[in-house]
Amino acid sequence: MFDISAIDLARMQFAFTVSFHIIFPAFSIGLASYLAVLEGLWLWKKDVTYLNAFNFWKTIFAVGFGMGVVSGIVMAYQFGTNWAVFSDKAGPVIGPLMGYEVLSAFFLEAGFLGVMLFGQKKVGPKLHYFATLMVAVGTLFSAFWILSVNSWMQTPAGYLINDAGQFVPDDWIEVIFNPSFPYRFVHMVLAAYLTTAFVVGAVAAYHLLRNKANKPARVMFSMAMWMAVLITPVQMFVGDQHGLNTLKHQPAKIAAIEGHYEDYRGAPLVLFGIPDDEKEELLYAIEIPKLGSLLLTHSWEGELRGLKSFPKEDRPNSFIVFWTFRIMVAMGMVMLTVGLWSLFRRAQGKLYEDRWLARAAVLAGPTGFIAVLCGWVTTEVGRQPWTVYGALRTTESVSPINATEVGTSLLVFIVVYFVLFGMGVFYMLRLMSKTPGGDTEHATSSLKRASGLTGAPSTLDHSGH
Repeated sequence: MFDISAIDLARMQFAFTVSFHIIFPAFSIGLASYLAVLEGLWLWKKDVTYLNAFNFWKTIFAVGFGMGVVSGIVMAYQFGTNWAVFSDKAGPVIGPLMGYEVLSAFFLEAGFLGVMLFGQKKVGPKLHYFATLMVAVGTLFSAFWILSVNSWMQTPAGYLINDAGQFVPDDWIEVIFNPSFPYRFVHMVLAAYLTTAFVVGAVAAYHLLRNKANKPARVMFSMAMWMAVLITPVQMFVGDQHGLNTLKHQPAKIAAIEGHYEDYRGAPLVLFGIPDDEKEELLYAIEIPKLGSLLLTHSWEGELRGLKSFPKEDRPNSFIVFWTFRIMVAMGMVMLTVGLWSLFRRAQGKLYEDRWLARAAVLAGPTGFIAVLCGWVTTEVGRQPWTVYGALRTTESVSPINATEVGTSLLVFIVVYFVLFGMGVFYMLRLMSKTPGGDTEHATSSLKRASGLTGAPSTLDHSGH
């Protein structure tokens, strides 16, 4: 099909489905924890503003969670259709890990999700809060196991290869906690929190532009901006540590990210350039001398290997990872800028009055999703040409498939995904456009029930909420 090989089409299909899938877990992981914080603050402070915010995001979470589950199931089927050889060879390791994800995470989420979504009027506030906590914990368990699987593919450890050529576990602790897992897990969870924070901040800013006195919007905006200013620098530090780990275990990926074809001592930091893998050179480079070595080796004269020191068949596509990495970093700088701006205006007591900050927050809403997608592409394309790094090549992992069949299924996926998930995203945006705090009567009733349960007096705020 269009002179594209079956393996390239299979990779494109998996890349397409995983790109759609990852944006929903990245949002639901952070939003589940945010819901737990909101409900906890409501139970603690007895202020219905937090309950109004909780109810506002609860339905949005349900829609995003559902789309994440559906897109994940579709993606998983490709292991048996397009990547059956990989499934056979790596199945003894990754199969149990993905099974643990279902048992410890999906069952936990499914068991308590119904209570969280529909049980507010049927169970006590404390039991309902427990259900919300369990859903949040379940999303983190899910991230734990999925990142363990993917990290093992990046830095495989704790395995043997049997007579059938299969990877079999030798030490489950080493398999699960492989060398890159701690960095990748923390990096991904923080990315999910930042993604959620900027969506929450964008929605809150949108409503503040319409009515700066809206209390739930003010609470949401304040919390989102605190996350931006506090977590973004932490994420940058974790990203730096992740980069050092990658340099140790996947030096070819770092060479491609940096756009280095030659070995360097005192390597520059490349701000801009166009990697040309055919000519094996970086065109139109704009560099800061020696800063690359300082960042990656913590030494001005640190030595970095270039792509030419690796066989051509072992090199990733430098153009893709070079630019996706820089887009990810650019999104991080936007997040940090908005966070610091909000801190400055907060110190002046004008956090909710600055309409330009609110507009900037609205525009920054998608930055988390862009950063997650670009980071994921950097990670996965940078691993090529391996599915299990250094041990199993992508060309050895694909099923004996026909290019026409894979191409046809890819086109079907594109049409169905854009229609169904486009409708889902449109519905989520409509939910986000509704004014938070509209269900005052239900919130007041719930507060009275909580106060009666705890024996504390009901303290409604003076705005009528």
